[in-house]
Amino acid sequence: MAAPCRELAGLRRGPAAARPPVPGRRGANELCLAPFHHRAPQQQRQRQRRGRGLKVVAAISEDLPRLAAPGTGTGNKGAAEGRRPEKVLVRAALTVRRKHKEDLKEAMAGHLDALWDMVGRSVALELISTKIHARTKKPLQSGQASIKDWCQKRGVKGEHVVYTAEFMVDSDFGEPGAITVANRHHREFFLESIVVEGGLPCGPVHFACNSWVQSTRELPGKRVFFSNKPYLPSETPPGLRELRDKELKDLRGDGTGVRKLSDRIYDYAMYNDLGNPDRGKEFTRPILGGDKIPYPRRCRTGRPPTDTSMMAESRVEKPHRIYVPRDEAFEELKQGAFSSGRLRAVLHTLIPSMIATISAETHSFQGFHHVDNLYKEGLRLKLGLQEHLFQKIPLVQKIQESSEGMLRYDTPRILSKDKFAWLRDDEFARQTVAGINPVSITRLTVFPPVSKLDPAIYGSPESSITEAHIAGQLNGLTVQQAVDEAKLFILDYHDAYLPFLDRINAIEGRKAYATRTILFLTKAGTLKPIAIELSLPPSKAGQPQPSKVLTPPSDATSNWLWMLAKAHVSSNDAGVHQLVNHWLRTHAIMEPFILAAHRRMSAMHPVFKLLHPHMRYTLEINALARQSLISADGVIESCFTPGPVSFEISAAYYHNHWRFDLEGLPSDLVRRGVAVEDASQPHGIRLLIEDYPYANDGLLLWSAIRNWVESYVQLYYPDAGTVQSDDELQGWYHETVHVGHADIRHAPWWPSLSTPADLASILTTLIWLASAQHAALNFGQYPLGGYVPNRPPLMRRLLPDPERDAAEYAAFLADPHRFFLNAMPGVLEATKFMAVVDTLSTHSPDEEYLGEGRDEPWTGDAAAVAAHAMFEADVRRAEEAIETRNADQRRKNRCGAGVLPYELLAPSSPPGVTCRGVPNSISI
Repeated sequence: MAAPCRELAGLRRGPAAARPPVPGRRGANELCLAPFHHRAPQQQRQRQRRGRGLKVVAAISEDLPRLAAPGTGTGNKGAAEGRRPEKVLVRAALTVRRKHKEDLKEAMAGHLDALWDMVGRSVALELISTKIHARTKKPLQSGQASIKDWCQKRGVKGEHVVYTAEFMVDSDFGEPGAITVANRHHREFFLESIVVEGGLPCGPVHFACNSWVQSTRELPGKRVFFSNKPYLPSETPPGLRELRDKELKDLRGDGTGVRKLSDRIYDYAMYNDLGNPDRGKEFTRPILGGDKIPYPRRCRTGRPPTDTSMMAESRVEKPHRIYVPRDEAFEELKQGAFSSGRLRAVLHTLIPSMIATISAETHSFQGFHHVDNLYKEGLRLKLGLQEHLFQKIPLVQKIQESSEGMLRYDTPRILSKDKFAWLRDDEFARQTVAGINPVSITRLTVFPPVSKLDPAIYGSPESSITEAHIAGQLNGLTVQQAVDEAKLFILDYHDAYLPFLDRINAIEGRKAYATRTILFLTKAGTLKPIAIELSLPPSKAGQPQPSKVLTPPSDATSNWLWMLAKAHVSSNDAGVHQLVNHWLRTHAIMEPFILAAHRRMSAMHPVFKLLHPHMRYTLEINALARQSLISADGVIESCFTPGPVSFEISAAYYHNHWRFDLEGLPSDLVRRGVAVEDASQPHGIRLLIEDYPYANDGLLLWSAIRNWVESYVQLYYPDAGTVQSDDELQGWYHETVHVGHADIRHAPWWPSLSTPADLASILTTLIWLASAQHAALNFGQYPLGGYVPNRPPLMRRLLPDPERDAAEYAAFLADPHRFFLNAMPGVLEATKFMAVVDTLSTHSPDEEYLGEGRDEPWTGDAAAVAAHAMFEADVRRAEEAIETRNADQRRKNRCGAGVLPYELLAPSSPPGVTCRGVPNSISI
């Protein structure tokens, strides 16, 4: 046995006593455990003085001794006869994950910790029993024990290091239910798990920690970790009740003070940090949250107000980190992948930014081949500029030489099978059910479409689309027949955009309409656009809206106008997708549920254990979004048409339309009219668009999640009484609604939480939103939206109009190709947008996917483990079904010549930009 292993076990032996290594265990990082009879005589005498006449029994492995009095069993007999309980040896094995890379400061801190460890400033642990002392009524405690091999293992290579500590406890100590850890070193460490074994009847006890343990210099006091056994509050063992309450109180904090990065406090605040009034009036943004602009709450940081506004919170700008509770921050692999993506984004936008600074004008693409050069030639050729410009900025050449392929964009998947598919109407329509934003299409039940805006301000609510516009496109049906037979569908962005258009169109380089697009469901099961309405606000309140209706083209001029109209629809769609369906309805909506879960439910709570993998990294990615994506002049404002009013559009939807009870997939499909309830169908609904890839595949995953959640809930909540009497569960839901979503807390549609069915429904919806719904809306952003002409995030020109601007119309007729490209985002906006969505579409190497096996013993409940295994099988079957569907030529929206398969809801994925994969949580 190697010396480090002998020291790890706390046992020393002479060379003659050395045993061959245990098969399959190598290196200094193994748990080398030796029987006590190999101890030096002095060590044996010390041990005998502590517990006279002791014998050895197995624990952590067959090599670990247990100490027990000869002639006794578990010690109960001795206790019953009035004798003092015998002593048993218990050992804790701690798995610590080290960083892959340490900077000089961290390396020096590590050496200092090793020195501190040698002089007794070590990591100390204490076991807490589930039992209480019969006389004092306090939890039984083991007494403190220190890790003895930290210093010796300083040089051990590898990501994981296992340390041990030993305890001597009474045989009637009971089952360890918690363990405290005091880190008396200088720096934090990441504790993955602890396994406690020894001579106790309960057998091995697992603690799934996965947490940063701060130095007591940073956060005085001990960390507490509970075993993986789930307990409802009413079932909490007596020895753990006080600790359970105290841990939750610590996580809630007192609502005051500036949060340090090392803190573990979860609290609420409004979105008052998106603007930066200290930079100027143009960077001021309204506060999201409150009676004036209702919005969900975000994680509180406690930062002081800005110098110029007491209502706005001061900002933390890159590269400084914004606060999230320490365990919510990206781990090293995730941080590395995200930083790499940000580096790519910087490099992708650096040269256009520098050139835009040198040049007086905003550069437009000069032709479609210049767009193609983004993927072929890299940044130099894509700009279409002369070499002399580059000579003015020699840094550019150095960057190009040093960064190799990082300056070249990957070809978006949308171009991989048919480069010109995006020009076709059927592809434009197909993307409404199999694209980046497949959740906006609704059934048209009233013709003409009607606005819900105030007619006193916005004029007549009726659309300008008439029967004459669409009658010839309905395959012989009348308009009323098409409506009655569920053949007409609509993308309706009229009400979302119209109230904000005056402000949007006043921004230099931004032009937008409020659009409506009517689509017809053909006999082949595909959709086709048959009319597009482009509306502007009335010049005076209550007057008619200026609007124009376009129908499929019949000549060259109308073809170019139709293309421009579709581009404006796509720009509307891109804004609603990003601001409403993606950010608001997944990221922002989930944050209050996550904050309340940590504040109100113990880590021992079975519902917390269920939700835990679906909360991973969400607070961190939302904080990063506030820092650079959704902030004033951030990526969203820079790259999407609404610009500075972006999050007022998001807030308007939250106030007027968002309903948690309709966010589950079946309810959402029925709400939008694309499905009807039908108990005879496998999922309880019947799709009116049968070939609807997002809905088809989503229902498979929804059912798998629902079945898993229902099985899990039944294990702990047999009846309504158990749900209603669970104070932590009820506190979580109440706080989510009344604090996290305080502005709409009185809405009548909030589901009740009174029965196991209520609970299963709420949890199924949350897991769906965090996993499959977010994946469907996020991971196709670059593969399906990275080709800007297909889906422009902003538009810079309205349609040419001879009455409004005769010269512009003449220029359009003379060169429609150039007019179209000049209406698209410029080079700077396009490259910035592409670089960011490339990063946002990337899976990190440490991604955890829906239905994957969970490595650590996340629960001590064997029935829950078995139920999760069934869930894993259901998800695998769903993935196989998706693969089969993508090869079915009858499904024309996902299979055919040049048609992309729909894989955004295929659960598994390798790292990178793959256009597939369903992570457990909103992690990017």
